[in-house]
Amino acid sequence: MQAVVLGAGSWGTALAHALAFSGKETVLWGRSGALMAEMAQCRENRRYLPGWPVAAAVRPTADMAAALHGAELVVLAIPCQRLAAFLREHAAFFPEGVAVVGAGKGVEQGSLRTMGQVVAAELGARQVRYGVLSGPSFAAGVMAGQPTAVVLGCADAALGERIQVRCASPVFRVYGTTDVLGVELAGALKNVMAIAAGLADGLGFGENARAALITRGLAEMARLGEAMGARAQTFMGLAGLGDLVLTCTGDASRNRRVGLAVGRGHTLEAALAQVGGVAEGVWTTQAVWALAQRLGVEMPICEQVHAVLFSGKSPVEAVRTLMGRPLRWEA
Repeated sequence: MQAVVLGAGSWGTALAHALAFSGKETVLWGRSGALMAEMAQCRENRRYLPGWPVAAAVRPTADMAAALHGAELVVLAIPCQRLAAFLREHAAFFPEGVAVVGAGKGVEQGSLRTMGQVVAAELGARQVRYGVLSGPSFAAGVMAGQPTAVVLGCADAALGERIQVRCASPVFRVYGTTDVLGVELAGALKNVMAIAAGLADGLGFGENARAALITRGLAEMARLGEAMGARAQTFMGLAGLGDLVLTCTGDASRNRRVGLAVGRGHTLEAALAQVGGVAEGVWTTQAVWALAQRLGVEMPICEQVHAVLFSGKSPVEAVRTLMGRPLRWEA
């Protein structure tokens, strides 16, 4: 499959690098002509992944028409809150019936749409076929060729198998599932829990608190997922538990680092400036909190993260609220 990655940030670049393993040509589109020209010349994304050589089979371009001409597989590595506007702007360039794989992890503010729902709304006229790629995978680890396992959600199993084969390599293993919604929600929700883990770390609470947050956070994720029609089993796999553990413990997680800074006394604005890049979990927290309210799903950790980030509640008081909840049987 002729593959194109749209979005030349750290994750888009890493995905293009993975897809270009063993010389499989992969087009990488970025909005900045200067950045793409520099990458083509020096074989490095110096703005987002300095120091990591990009595979020779990656072909950078800032020309959208050229990038999507003849494409069979399009990977969307665009920030979730900007995806709808991006697709609206470029919809005419997408080939009819092309396979589109979402690589973002978030829920759209306001509309509360998943990225699959955004793609369906904006590219429905192009009759695109949708899948989502998620799982425990930091960009630097992929660039370094470290063994990485992810999961592809695709309702069309036959198409999913084709995409699996195109994306997989000896160091990038791709599992499959038909639970697209579960993969999308797991990838989005774990970012909220990573902020919570960062808050706890920033307060100096250590391993006990982190383990509790991961475990109870996973229960919240699965609870909302089931209420929305996803499979609970999906949250026990790579998109859920796997990515949750990575982002709640790894220093490369922007969402955890935002929580860490806020837990140490910084404002949200200062934390975002300090971290740099896109921390999808901040905006997903607002959307997930609204979803939980709409569906009547109990999500106490998400509720407290929302209160800290957007209502001025202190992290210490949020912890007291969580620890002071009525006792219950584990479920």
